[in-house]
Amino acid sequence: MLLYVIMAIIAYLIGSVNFSVLISKKMAGFDVREKGSGNAGSTNVLRTVGKKAAALTLICDILKGVVSVLIAFIIGKIAKNASPAILVELAAIFVVVGHTFPIFFGFRGGKGVATGLGIILLINWKIGLICLVFALLLMALTRMVSLGSISAAVLFAVLTIFIRDSYIVEFENNFIIFGFLLAGFVVFNHRANLQRILAGTENKLSFKKKEENASSESSEESVAKSDEKTEEAKK
Repeated sequence: MLLYVIMAIIAYLIGSVNFSVLISKKMAGFDVREKGSGNAGSTNVLRTVGKKAAALTLICDILKGVVSVLIAFIIGKIAKNASPAILVELAAIFVVVGHTFPIFFGFRGGKGVATGLGIILLINWKIGLICLVFALLLMALTRMVSLGSISAAVLFAVLTIFIRDSYIVEFENNFIIFGFLLAGFVVFNHRANLQRILAGTENKLSFKKKEENASSESSEESVAKSDEKTEEAKK
């Protein structure tokens, strides 16, 4: 039992290292959570800092999931009185929790998609690749990163029911429960995006230059402020 708690803590601390904040401060001089959508993730880094910073953030966030699961896998090989599957599942869940609620950054983190990608690719490369291709196709068709992320998370959960080979450790039925827990957490993190998708107002990915995006966001903010002043004047 103690080993499971230690693994959860290690994974949570790894997840709590928020690379989007560190990289945005280093490369652009601001905290990415104070710009754009306010989310501490690679998509917002792309919109507010640039492609290089976004790619670096994406890679680092994926590696957080990979490293956490690898540590759990190694501990599972060494430990005699612990379930390798449960260790891997705990590492996967808690690294995403750490990414979302990082103790080092005021518990304001990202949505765990890139970290989740690293997790599922390592836990089951076959399911991971299917989910990745599906997400990329959906993002290309809709230009909505959130829709692709949510759909891939749900697909991952469903595939754990039918695909029972190619896991990093021996398959256990609790992998199905794990899949739905992880998917539920990702969907929960995207609840605001879901509302905007249903309302038809979700942000779409743009490959315009950073300066143009910033100008567009500034114009939108100005319009919003103007509307607020108008409403106040009517009262």
